[in-house]
Amino acid sequence: MSLHEKETAVQNGALAQHHDLPATQDVERIEAPVTWKAYLICAFASFGGIFFGYDSGYINGVLDSKIFYQAVEGVTASELGESHTSLIVSILSCGTFFGALIAGDVADHMGRKWTVILGCLIYLIGVIIQMITGLGDALGAIVAGRLIAGVGVGFESAVVILYMSEICPRKVRGALVAGYQFCITIGLMLASCIVYGTQNRNDTGVYRIPIAIQFIWAIILAGGLFFLPDSPRYFVKKGKLEKATDSLARLRGQPKDSEYIQFELAEIVANEEYERQLIPNTTWFGSWANCFKGSVFKANSNLRKTILGTSLQMMQQWTGVNFIFYYSTKFLSSTGAISDPFLTSMIFTIINVFSTPISFYTVERFGRRTILIWGALGMLICQFLVAIIGVTAGFNYSHVDPSDADKNIADNISAVNAQIAFICIFIFFFASTWGPGAWILIGEIFPLPIRSRGVGLSTASNWLWNTIIAVITPYMVGTKRGNMKSSVFFVWGGLCTAAWFYTYFLVPETKGLSLEQVDKMMEETTPRTSGKWKPHDTFSSAKAQGTYANTGAPDSSIA
Repeated sequence: MSLHEKETAVQNGALAQHHDLPATQDVERIEAPVTWKAYLICAFASFGGIFFGYDSGYINGVLDSKIFYQAVEGVTASELGESHTSLIVSILSCGTFFGALIAGDVADHMGRKWTVILGCLIYLIGVIIQMITGLGDALGAIVAGRLIAGVGVGFESAVVILYMSEICPRKVRGALVAGYQFCITIGLMLASCIVYGTQNRNDTGVYRIPIAIQFIWAIILAGGLFFLPDSPRYFVKKGKLEKATDSLARLRGQPKDSEYIQFELAEIVANEEYERQLIPNTTWFGSWANCFKGSVFKANSNLRKTILGTSLQMMQQWTGVNFIFYYSTKFLSSTGAISDPFLTSMIFTIINVFSTPISFYTVERFGRRTILIWGALGMLICQFLVAIIGVTAGFNYSHVDPSDADKNIADNISAVNAQIAFICIFIFFFASTWGPGAWILIGEIFPLPIRSRGVGLSTASNWLWNTIIAVITPYMVGTKRGNMKSSVFFVWGGLCTAAWFYTYFLVPETKGLSLEQVDKMMEETTPRTSGKWKPHDTFSSAKAQGTYANTGAPDSSIA
C-alpha cells in the first residue's frame, strides 16, 4: 500500500493496516523517552498563556487611572461608572468566548499551530485599536479593541491547550500543560508591575504603555510557532501519515524509523480508527452534534465528557479568583482600608506566580483529581474566613481620616491584615491546584474526533463565566448598588464548596495515561475508582489481533 493510498484510507475512515505500522502489547513502549527538546517545545507553546494573563491583568489597574476614566467619562468624572467598568472588563471575555468556539473548527481545518498564529494576528489588530483610546470616542475604541483582541485570545487559549495536550509526553503532560497556567500568572504579574510603574504618569502613557506591551507577546508566540511542528494527532486525523511521522519524530527527538515513533504512531492511528467507528465523519452540524451524543449517566459518553469539560472551567471561574485579579485595586480603594491598593494587587499577582510551579510536581505526583479536591477545600476555608473577619471587624469598618476628609482609615488594621493574608493563602491554593488543573483535564478527556470542538467548548465555558462574573461583580460590590463589601466572599466560599463536591463525585484521575488510554479508563471506571486503573492493553495490539479489547466494538472498518 502506497503512502497516498494510506492517506486516502484514513480520510475514508479506514486507517492504515496493522502490518504496515508495527503494534506493541507493552503499554510502556507506546511513547519515546522524554527529551529536553520535548520539554522546550512544549514550554514555548505554553508562552501563549501570557496573552490571557496580561490582557486580563492590565485592565485592573488602568480602570483606576484618573487620565483613563476621565477620557471615558469626561474631565469632571471622579471614577469610572459601574456600567462602563462592567462593559470594558467583560467585553474581552465576550470576544474570547466566541473566539474559543470558532477556534475548534479552524484548528481542524488549518492545523493547531496555524490557528494560534492566526489568533496572534487578530490579537494585534485589537491592540492597535485599543492604542487609539483617547482620540475621539475613548469608550468605543477601548471596547472595540478589547472585543477583537478577545477573539484572538480565544483562538490562543483554546488551541494552545489542544496543541500542548496532543504533543506533550504523557508522563509529564500535566506538568507541561500546567506551564500554560504559569504563563497566565506571569502575564498577570507583568501587567500589574507595568501598571504600577506607569500609575504616576501625567499623560496617556498611563494606559497606552500597558496596552502597547501586548505587541511583544503576539510577535514572540507567532514567530516561534512558525518553526515548530504541528500536532501529529492532527495529521493522523487528516490522513497525512507521512507528516504525522515527521512531526512525531521532531517532537520526540527520534529518527522516523525508530520503533518508538512507529509504536506511538500505530497507537494513535488505531485509536483514531476505533473512535471513528463510534463517531463517524459527518456534516459540519453533525460534527458539533457529536459532542452532545450519549447518556449523561455513562461516564465515557461524548455528552458526559462535554459536560465535564465545560463544568470544570465553570467551576474554575466560580472560585472568585478573577474578582481579585480584575477588581482588587478598585475594591481595595473603595474600602479605604489599604494605603496602596496598586502595591497590594501586585503582591497578589506575585504570589500567584510563585505558587503555580508547585503544581508541576504535585499534578504528576498526586494526580489531577487529588489536587483539585484539596485545592477546593483550602479555597473555601480561606474565602469564608475572609468574609467572617470582614463583616465582624475588617474591611467593612472604617472611619474618616481626621487629616483628610476624602480618605477612610480601617477601624481594625490587624483584622484587615488578616483578610489580606487569607486572600494570599487563597491565591496560593488556586494557583497550585485549580488554576492549572482545569486546563490540564480539558486537554485530556476528549477523544480525537471531537477533541478540538470539546476543548473549544470548554474554553468558551471559561470565558462565558468569566464574562458573567466580570459583568455582575461591579454591581455586587459597587457602593451605589449591592455594596456587599466583604460579604461577597461568602458567595465565593459557597461556590468553592460546590467545587469540592463536584470534584469528589465527578472528576476522574488521568495522571500518567496517554490520551488514548484516558478513553479506556473512562470507559471502564467511575471517577472515584479511576485513580486505581492501570492500562492493560494497547489499541494497536488489539487491532492487530482483529478486535478491540474490552470495548465490544466491531472490527468492520479494518481492511
